[in-house]
Amino acid sequence: MFLRIKKVPKTSWSSSKPQNLKPRFQTIFFLVFGLILFGTGEGLLIVSTTGAAPWTVLAHGISLNIDKSIGFVTFFISLTVFFFWIFLNIKPGFGTVLNIFIVAIMLDVSILFFETPFLYQNKILLAIIGVLLVGLGSGFYLIANLGPGPRDGLMTGLQEKTNLPIALVRALMEIVVVSIGWYLGGTVGMGTLLFAFGIGPSVALGFYLVNKFSN
Repeated sequence: MFLRIKKVPKTSWSSSKPQNLKPRFQTIFFLVFGLILFGTGEGLLIVSTTGAAPWTVLAHGISLNIDKSIGFVTFFISLTVFFFWIFLNIKPGFGTVLNIFIVAIMLDVSILFFETPFLYQNKILLAIIGVLLVGLGSGFYLIANLGPGPRDGLMTGLQEKTNLPIALVRALMEIVVVSIGWYLGGTVGMGTLLFAFGIGPSVALGFYLVNKFSN
């Protein structure tokens, strides 16, 4: 069902084009809402202490060496990934810029305001919630069609080049990134595995749910 989705769905509030410089308020609202969910979900994974999301493992590894916050490092990683769009012929949009800023900010905000559960099973539950929030958030802001964020632009660009399912493309991306992050000293654990193997299906599920309840 949703695991076979290969294209980003369109809804009544989706922008007609990614480079729309005058999007409707409803489109911007769902875009920002999705980005907040995305950043919060990644933050919850960090707070769970069971292992961060692969891209955040990379940010963590780098932050250990330059003494900067994970959100700060995430911001610059996003800019670096954005550079690779050139080779995939992907054009940025209003949402691309907001993604780079909002996700980085929500990471640091989540770490500041949420507390780590005492029981291990609750930590795992928090990690699962984090993965689902990232998937749902992806559904909202990608369907808004105001330009994907750096990482999701890379995901959709590779999907178009390979014609592989979105779930598989995203899973492969996360596995490569977490390996580099672990090498640099980032924390890897059960939460990392949950994200690496669960984010693909979660994004596809996010597409399915947002599309179903918006049409």
